[in-house]
Amino acid sequence: MNDQIFELAKRADLIQWDTLPSGARTPDHESVVKANKFAELIIQKCISQIALIGISNFENEDISWTVETAIAKIEEHFEVNK
Repeated sequence: MNDQIFELAKRADLIQWDTLPSGARTPDHESVVKANKFAELIIQKCISQIALIGISNFENEDISWTVETAIAKIEEHFEVNK
């Protein structure tokens, strides 16, 4: 799992922790796998949204769309705000 994804998964409290006999804590493998898959699906959806924006603007011969447009469309699609 990418370190950035792992940190986000921890912040979202998606990672479960196992305690080893030594008392050390380690991430539960299954929760790491699930959090990673969840992140991959979100990233794929973001990429597809950006691709759709680019394709629709290209078809309309409008190449002026900006990063702000992409951000707004992703926020709208996921119903989140900055």
